[in-house]
Amino acid sequence: PPAAGSRLPAACAPLQLRALLRHGTRYPTAGQIRRLGQLHARLLRRPAAACPAAADLAAWQMWYEESLDGRLAPQGRRDMEHLARRLAARFPALFAAARRRLVLASSSKHRCLQSGAAFRRGLGPSLSLGTDEVEVEVNDALMRFFDHCAKFVALVEENDAAMCQVDAFKEGPEMRKVLEKVASALCLPVEELNADLVQVAFLTCSYELAIKNVTSPWCSLFSEEDAKVLEYLNDLKQYWKRGYGYDINSRSSCILFQDIFQHLDKAVEESKSSKPISSPLIVQVGHAETLQPLLALMGFFKDDEPLKANNYVRQTHRKFRSGRIVPYAANLVFVLYHCDQVKTSKEEYQVQMLLNEKLMSFHHSNETISTYSDLKDYYKDILENCHFKEECELPKVNITAVDEL
Repeated sequence: PPAAGSRLPAACAPLQLRALLRHGTRYPTAGQIRRLGQLHARLLRRPAAACPAAADLAAWQMWYEESLDGRLAPQGRRDMEHLARRLAARFPALFAAARRRLVLASSSKHRCLQSGAAFRRGLGPSLSLGTDEVEVEVNDALMRFFDHCAKFVALVEENDAAMCQVDAFKEGPEMRKVLEKVASALCLPVEELNADLVQVAFLTCSYELAIKNVTSPWCSLFSEEDAKVLEYLNDLKQYWKRGYGYDINSRSSCILFQDIFQHLDKAVEESKSSKPISSPLIVQVGHAETLQPLLALMGFFKDDEPLKANNYVRQTHRKFRSGRIVPYAANLVFVLYHCDQVKTSKEEYQVQMLLNEKLMSFHHSNETISTYSDLKDYYKDILENCHFKEECELPKVNITAVDEL
């Protein structure tokens, strides 16, 4: 049930729902599988009698193959089907009628296309074409805007210096402690391990849980404190590569942000002139890297202090936790309502935002509902002055120092 203070006036009907989804649970990437193979091979070479953890892991079946490279797991299909059913149950008026046109778009990645098809199947025969072949439009310009942003690619994605905080944390005291502990548990010399290998062991624990719902022997290497350190390592990378670390990370998403508002504008115009809403349901499937920059552009989950290699303890209660913000099947939903019986015409169109199916409070009001005009007012600068082409142009002068970004 909606929380107190978040209820809509009784006479509000949803006009349009725009859902941005991250694909469902996937297999590890080829790079992760390769590193896991290296680590596992090392354990197989060692006499493990005196080392129970290493013996357990040597006996573990290495079942990941590089060909799985980031593909959608069966659990990922279930994630999407169930999400579709829950959204349909929550917004029955928008989802119910088969005549309603569902606009379904996706990034070109296989896991996203398959997630889109699974979402469609989850809506049942009324919105399905009756086959597994579901029409999903590929739109990388919106779902993978980061690939098309030359400034981001050159100065962040392909610039090793941009990840200096991540590299420093890998060499720092917190990671050193985890490294020594894991080396000791595996009876390996600490020189044979590095932060990347320890991280892949931890990721394998989480993959086995997500994909197979089992507690893997890889999990036995880590305490809760170790897990927090490894979570911070991942958050640092997301922060500097997709979040608040550099302005270009979030500014590159303005093409998607503006597209959302163009469709909302169109629905408002159609409603005002009593036309049927041409796209009441827009569902787009992308990546964590699609959602995280957009949420940063809108100012959500921003900490007072940047995440850095040397402030792990101070960041214990940080807002920026990528595992909570953009887990598998993460979803950011904008719902536009038309309300009757309102005091002013401004209140006629109202908006709610949900992240992972929970209502979000807007920055400008601290409420979970906003008039559409107030929301547009608050983001006026991004809507009018954030131009993807200009933002993403490589500067004429060669920027080398990260602090110039």
